[in-house]
Amino acid sequence: MLVLVAPGQGAQTPGFLTPWLELPGAADRVAAWSEAIGLDLAHYGTKADADEIRDTAVAQPLLVAAGLLSAAALAEAVPGLAPGAVAGHSVGEITAAAFAGVLDEAAALRLVRTRGLAMAEAATVTETGMSALLGGDPEVTVPHLEKLGLTPANVNGAGQIVAAGTLEQLAALDADKPEGVRRVVALKVAGAFHTHHMAPAVAKLAAAAKELTVSAPTLRYVSNKDGQVVTEGAEVISRLVGQVANPVRWDLCMETFKELGATALIEVCPGGTLTGLAKRALPGVKTVALKTPDDLDAARTLVAEQTAA
Repeated sequence: MLVLVAPGQGAQTPGFLTPWLELPGAADRVAAWSEAIGLDLAHYGTKADADEIRDTAVAQPLLVAAGLLSAAALAEAVPGLAPGAVAGHSVGEITAAAFAGVLDEAAALRLVRTRGLAMAEAATVTETGMSALLGGDPEVTVPHLEKLGLTPANVNGAGQIVAAGTLEQLAALDADKPEGVRRVVALKVAGAFHTHHMAPAVAKLAAAAKELTVSAPTLRYVSNKDGQVVTEGAEVISRLVGQVANPVRWDLCMETFKELGATALIEVCPGGTLTGLAKRALPGVKTVALKTPDDLDAARTLVAEQTAA
């Protein structure tokens, strides 16, 4: 079974959208999306520097647009593509909701534009951030983070937890790592996402969600909240809204992939993060990360192998 996944914030790099815009019709598609949400996605995806695309209000729509664009290219390269499940990490859940038919592409981009602006505004209230902890035992790491006042905002599995909180709390973590943790790496994000610091953004996202036209998922949609498969469109949207201020449990999503019988995983652009986690947590599952259109050949080969098997 093939799983199609979409990465979250922090996966973006300067110029990563450039080769995708060279595909037939891609530039026009992105231009239409840009006009609809009032953000020049092509500029930010091709010419902006790392600091510009670190801005939450920019990064989130850019990531969803890249995911949708690369997924469309994948569908064209692999006619009849039918993933057994879809999921996204953090903002990637909006991309996955579009994959599953819960939202159309325009609605997904409008929602993520609201999300990015609301979370960027919430992040200005207090100086906050996020750091990835590599290695260690969650049963030791999580209590240690809570002792420091930090939230385990992303429990990613494969020996990775992301802590979120104030800059002072993160500095204390640098000075006092949990036992067994090899490294603490500051992430290129602008706030403590998936914590109580984002509570102001929840209300704004909830108001925007009321305006959406929502459909039931046409594919298995695996939720970050608890790794469960969600079968109702309204419940998907409810979880997307609440997720902003609650932890991402990617570890539980990967457990569900395993239970569903996943044998292959493709990560849409800008791929790499989630395939890396899968290689460590899901041994035997073949992976392809879509970084540039050149990776579509590997994805086509992987799907063909799965079909033959």
